[in-house]
Amino acid sequence: MLEQAMNLLDLGGPIVLVLVVLSIAALTIILVKIWQFKTMRVSHFQTAREALEFYRKGLSREALEVCSTSRNPAALAVARAIRGHLRSLPDQVIREEVTRYGNDALESLRSGFRMLEIITSLSPLLGLLGTVLGMIDAFREMEQSGSQVNPAVLSGGIWEALLTTALGLAVAIVVVVILGFLERRIDRLSHEMSNIVTGIFTIDLSEDSVGDDHAGAIPQHSSS
Repeated sequence: MLEQAMNLLDLGGPIVLVLVVLSIAALTIILVKIWQFKTMRVSHFQTAREALEFYRKGLSREALEVCSTSRNPAALAVARAIRGHLRSLPDQVIREEVTRYGNDALESLRSGFRMLEIITSLSPLLGLLGTVLGMIDAFREMEQSGSQVNPAVLSGGIWEALLTTALGLAVAIVVVVILGFLERRIDRLSHEMSNIVTGIFTIDLSEDSVGDDHAGAIPQHSSS
């Protein structure tokens, strides 16, 4: 395998070397992001939902205890909102603080995405550049051969030239697919975080109220 990799570098020249460096950089960023997503439990929203249920039942302390067991940003945002209510802070102040925290958490998860986007844009262009340079060399050799043109030499030069384009496209395609997957996870986190935190400030209307005494009544948040 190492010998094949060296042959690939010899055939593609410095362009292939640059593409290999970009692919290693992309792989490093992707592995770091996967580890970050896993440690922050980005897709685990059950804790935040359970905390919201406890809070709506007036069990604020229990809701905070549930949130303390998770590193998910949605659960941590819910905990901040509950602490704000326990301190009797205005809803506007609580919302601003929770929004600030949520934006910071999402920005932290998106760090490195810009570099991946650059790699996906740059890899095909570098591959195309390598192909153009290879085609120039191939036609130069054909010109120097004069009337004694060997089709095998020309086809071999074109094959080597197209190698960089194929490698550049392969790097870009893989990175685009993984980047789209990671961005989808963040989009879902953003939606769930906003949805669950909003539940702290609203009333659950999924079930009809029973009895005229409760019609139009708004339950008060517990501070204990």
